[in-house]
Amino acid sequence: MSETTATAPKPAPLTPDICVIGAGAAGVSLATAAAAFGVPVVLVEPGGMGDGHQNAGSISARALGAAGARARAVQQAGRFGISAGEPQVNDELVNYARVHDHVQRVVAATARNDSAERLGALGIHVIKSEARFISRSTVMAGNQPIKARRFVIATGSRPSAPLLPGLDAVPFLTSESLFSLTRRPERLLVLGAGSTGVELAQAMARLGSTVSLVAAGDLLPHADPEAVLILRRALLRDGITLHEKARVLRAETVKGGVRLVLAGPDGEADQKLDGTHLLVATGRTPNIEALDLELAGITSDAGGVIVDKGLRTGNRRVFAIGDCASGAAGGLHSTHVAQDHAAHDQAGLVLRNALFRLPVRTNATAILRVTYCHPELASVGLSEAEARKRSSSITILRWPYAENDRAQAEHETDGFVKLVADRRGRVLGATIVGAGAGELIAPWCLAVRKGLTVQDMAGLALPYPTFSEASKRAAMSFYAPLAAKPGIRRLIGFLRRFG
Repeated sequence: MSETTATAPKPAPLTPDICVIGAGAAGVSLATAAAAFGVPVVLVEPGGMGDGHQNAGSISARALGAAGARARAVQQAGRFGISAGEPQVNDELVNYARVHDHVQRVVAATARNDSAERLGALGIHVIKSEARFISRSTVMAGNQPIKARRFVIATGSRPSAPLLPGLDAVPFLTSESLFSLTRRPERLLVLGAGSTGVELAQAMARLGSTVSLVAAGDLLPHADPEAVLILRRALLRDGITLHEKARVLRAETVKGGVRLVLAGPDGEADQKLDGTHLLVATGRTPNIEALDLELAGITSDAGGVIVDKGLRTGNRRVFAIGDCASGAAGGLHSTHVAQDHAAHDQAGLVLRNALFRLPVRTNATAILRVTYCHPELASVGLSEAEARKRSSSITILRWPYAENDRAQAEHETDGFVKLVADRRGRVLGATIVGAGAGELIAPWCLAVRKGLTVQDMAGLALPYPTFSEASKRAAMSFYAPLAAKPGIRRLIGFLRRFG
């Protein structure tokens, strides 16, 4: 047989217990946890491992925000009696090329944790290839067939652009491509006021860009309105120009950059916003086009792969988690940041079902949401508005950062802790806006998940002085109405007679 007619033998199918398609944070988390139980696992990732493929955007945004926070700390050092020289952000204070290098180093360092070598050492078979279904029970990764007992689709999503006239002819940045810049945008227009848009707008403003933030609706529309008020003031102090409830008519290319044309209010002339760069942060699209889902009996919509409350698709062998999941899972995220947290939770649920046959149901009210700006905004469980729709018998408890000793010492007095509880004190939700809110929300995630009461949380012993005391004081305020009751006062007076 000649070399031209010879064909390479087809590889034998792999038969792991679990095949994970996609190596984002949730996919890797699920794969490593399954491998720790000695379960055969195959992980398929077309972008290659260790290159930050699905996680680079989130990690880069945190690294950029950290750089912006340091720049602002230098500017505000005088509040502590420290002279830091020139207070303005300028090219001497901020070397944006070195900021870019800092971001890339952080991405590279975190990517090593998910390298193919490390995962291979954990017993995970990594295949660097595109995956597609060829039947209800088989996936092809390159020319390698995989017949797994369970498949988990965790392919994530990518930034998408709105249907805006002229945008297709205008060069624009996304929440991924922004981090490739080695020169700071002089005048940055940010389209979109969700978590991603707000975080990046603030970071760039603190690093010296002139920033205008444009939103079709309100700033952070899914967040607690009281918390958003504090964040709005912070953005204005950072010099960001806000255009909320704006109707964007079109995008244009102009000399020296780009332009957004906004409809004028009440019949007034259209408003023109000019910038050197445009960042579009209005939404994301699931990465599912190449999977050939229909061949596996799996349905999808614009939000991603349709799943039930157990995160199963129409094919009982296949689960979907994270940004690529829709249906029952779609209600778990209103922003990409929310879904970062939800995806990790979903990975644990799928693992429980796939390995131990335990029934699982997603719980939209227990999902954590964090906006990583300054001050941070974090929430879990029901908001005040959501709780009032369900019941008229709820209690709202608050404690301001201004009455926290650590906050006073750090000059971080903007913010509050807000708790939502039922009439018996069971914690239904929590919102924290202020320094370190993303860390302080952790015990409230446990409280919501386990049905704990504010009495349980008020009994915690916490170090002094810390920001976490604000959470405890908010929980203790549940008892304030009791102290005013005549019966309680009479009981205390009676007991005082006995010394």
